[in-house]
Parts: sequence; C-alpha cells; structure tokens
Amino acid sequence: MLEIKPIFHALCRSKVGAMLLLIQIAITTAIVSNAAFIIQDKISFLSQETGYPEQDIFLFNVMTFGKDVNVTQQFELDEAMIRQLPGVVGAAMSSSAPLTGSGSASDFSLKPAPQESLSVRTGYFFIDEHGVNTYGVKLIAGRNFTEEEVVVTDNFEKQTNVTIVSQALLTELFPGENGLGKTVYFGDIPLKIVGVVEKMMGPWLKDSRPDNLAFIPFINATSSANFVVRTEPGQRASVIKQIEEAMLNNYNKRVISRIRGLDESKAEYVAQDKLMMRMLIVLITILVLVTALGIFGLTLFNISKRTKQIGTRRALGARKSAIINYFLVENAMICCVGLVLGVIVALLLGQILMQYFSIAALPPSYIIITAMGVFCMSLLAVFGPAKRAANISPSIATRTI
Repeated sequence: MLEIKPIFHALCRSKVGAMLLLIQIAITTAIVSNAAFIIQDKISFLSQETGYPEQDIFLFNVMTFGKDVNVTQQFELDEAMIRQLPGVVGAAMSSSAPLTGSGSASDFSLKPAPQESLSVRTGYFFIDEHGVNTYGVKLIAGRNFTEEEVVVTDNFEKQTNVTIVSQALLTELFPGENGLGKTVYFGDIPLKIVGVVEKMMGPWLKDSRPDNLAFIPFINATSSANFVVRTEPGQRASVIKQIEEAMLNNYNKRVISRIRGLDESKAEYVAQDKLMMRMLIVLITILVLVTALGIFGLTLFNISKRTKQIGTRRALGARKSAIINYFLVENAMICCVGLVLGVIVALLLGQILMQYFSIAALPPSYIIITAMGVFCMSLLAVFGPAKRAANISPSIATRTI
C-alpha cells in the first residue's frame, strides 16, 4: 500500500501545478453545485402544473374601428358564433390571459377598504359565465356564474357581487376554514365566493402568489378586446386557420391580431428562464471538461517528468497496479483538498445568490452530489495517463535522461 507522506513530499516539489488544479476543482465544485440547483429550480418552474389545457387554448385580440356598431352586442354575437364552429369547446371575452406576463392584480381583503384586515395579492380576470368552461379549469366546490350575475355595461360604477376563486386564494384568505359562500372585498366592492377552482395560475408565473386568481363576472366591451377559445384536443390548428375569416364575416370593420396558443404565450413569457437554464448547462459542461482536461494534462506532465523514476521502480519490481495507485492517490489528495475548499465557496456563493437574487438556500445534497461527481470524474481523468505510466518499459525508462 502506498504511503501518503512520500506522495505529499513529491507534490510539494511541484506545488504550482497541484495548486492550480486544486483551485480549479474548488471553483468547479462551487459553481456546478449552485448551477445545478438553479437548473433544477428552473425545470420545476417551467414544468409546473398550471391548471389549463394549454395545448387546446388560443388567444387573439380584436381591434374594432367601425363606428356603426355596438361593440358589446357585437362581441356577444362573436362569442356565440365562435362556439358554433366545429371543434370549439368554449369561447369568451377575457380582460387578460394567464401565463402571459400581462394582466391585472389587486388586493382581496376580508374588510372593505380602507379598513385594515387580512389582504392578499390576487390576479383577476373580468369574464362571463363561459370562462370556467373556456379555460378548462376544474370547479371543485360551489357553482359557476349564472347569466344574470354577469354585468355587461359601459359604466364602471355598476358592479357584480360574486366571484369564483382558486383554491390557493381561498386557503390563504380563510386558513383552516371553508370560505365558500363567504364575502371578500375587491377594494370596497363586496364579492361573495360562489365557486372554487382546484388549480389556475394567474398572468405571472414569477409572481409571489402565482396561483392566487379570481374570476369576476363583469364585461366592459371597448374597441379593443381579448378573446380566449378552447378547442377539442388536436383541433386548435384548424380552428385558428378559420377564426380570422369567421370574425371578419361577422363584422369586417376591425382587425384580428396576435392569434397564438396559450402554450406559445407561456413559452414567450418564460423564454429568458429557458435561455438561462441552457446557458447554465453549457457552463457546467465546459467547467467539467476543462477540469478533466486539467487533471489529464497535469498527470501527463508529471509522468514525463518522472519517467526515469517510474522506470526505476518498475526495474526494482514494482507492479503496474502500484504505479497506477500512486497517481490515483496523488490525484485523490489534491482533489479532496480542492473539494473541501469548493464546499466552503459553494455555501458562500449560495448565500450571496439567496441574498441578492432571491434564490432559495442551496440544499447540502447538491453540494455532496457535485463533490462526489467531481471526485469520480478526477479519478477517471487520471486513470488513462496512470495506466500509460504503468506500461513504461523499465529498460527504456532507466536510459532516459
């Protein structure tokens, strides 16, 4: 069995290369562990359940420039027409759309403003009784809006008095209670909770409360309006092809624009997160490869410097396995010191990211797994050169100057 002390003394005689490799291992461990955690966090963020059948929903905008039409009545006719198209499950006007990064939010409270009470940030959509069906969300308690409860008006002073909320919002407003049937306040407007949806995300997935959402049955049609349409599975593309023509046939003094799938809008919204994830994957790959090449190169360099020494040991009867073990142990010593330093740097880097970028604390498991991976990688990187050293002929090595 090789002794640690002679290997340590040999490293001290060429400490520059060992120090550089040690620092490289430490940096790799610190960056890879934090990057891997961020990647996993991004994967969870991008793959989270939203509550919507995203592949079956599409959105579009209508800009009306004709002055000879009542837009409120026209949009009601448009909704009815769209729902009659083959392959369409539901259609509705919606003041904004989920997963797009654009919408409206306010505080929902247990008492009317300006009284102080529990107040929860909530995204909201103004929509009619077709909203639940059109968005394809699951109503788990209560009921849908009735047609009489939907306020269709040009006057914002006229308000509705009911709402449908997400389960997340209900739980936060009424923890440990059944909030169905109770009243919440949208500013100073009282809204009775008549229905609860199991899961539905708001416009902002990056919001502090992304799944706090409320449907409010209120329609105020203007010259610009957003429509949401849900189709049967696999029918979205065919419906999209005919939607513009159908809308213009209904009334031609308007422009139909931004026709896009809900999943496409979501992809556009989270594009930066996907780019960051891919960049981090590339960074990890490059760091690991550079570190492996560094270990490989340093081992080859040490072999070239110690050719005579290796040959002498082989001539004195050292087995090939002993030569391989020598370089493996030497590399393991450097790697262990680098890993200890890397763990410390990883924890400090995690604290900095948590403080300045609101990232969750780095779990120790990521550091442990990264350290084990780097250690195994270093052994694999040194094994090839070590095996090559073990195959040096004693007769040739002893003649080397």
